[in-house]
Amino acid sequence: MAEDKQNNQEDPENIEITPGTEQFGKMVFRLNNPVNAENVSILNYNGAELEQIQDGVYAQPAFVSDDFNLFFVVTQLIGDDWIVAFSKATIENGNEITDLSDPLPTGEGLNLLGQVSADDANTLLSYFGTLADAKRGEWRLIE
Repeated sequence: MAEDKQNNQEDPENIEITPGTEQFGKMVFRLNNPVNAENVSILNYNGAELEQIQDGVYAQPAFVSDDFNLFFVVTQLIGDDWIVAFSKATIENGNEITDLSDPLPTGEGLNLLGQVSADDANTLLSYFGTLADAKRGEWRLIE
């Protein structure tokens, strides 16, 4: 078993990273193009559109429940790369967003959601798969 791990680490192209694992928590989804007013709609999820909450930072709900709220946060987080990250949100009075956490890597956010709702996490994972298939972005491992 230890030999298998060593072999996989030597050739990062052959590593399969499984959602729900610690390693998946270190994955980010990098967009191939910057987000702007003209192309923001390509990232629509579940009937919602990203809204610019400050210059160069876009957000939208990904999952909202009584006790767990996760928002997409899209911005330049790593150098010039545009990353789709997540942020845990505090919502008061039914619709007032009063706080967003620091951005979480894409995989970490999906892992957190998977603990609350595996079905919703799988739906979001499919969304990212669709973006990757359309050459809109790709998964990257951060160190």
